[in-house]
Amino acid sequence: MKSDNFESKLESAKVTLDKLMNPEITLEESMTAYKDGMKELNDAQKLLEKAQESMAKIAGKS
Repeated sequence: MKSDNFESKLESAKVTLDKLMNPEITLEESMTAYKDGMKELNDAQKLLEKAQESMAKIAGKS
């Protein structure tokens, strides 16, 4: 179950990093984990940018 909040995206990326640190991982597994981890990080970045835009709008209305 994947969530769409910033914290869960970062946690998912950390889990993926742990998988990649495993010396027993196969090349195929590492490629899949890398792609999944990068997607989570990109999604987290988009959520962060959206939050920053919202904060900038709020600050501008004060």
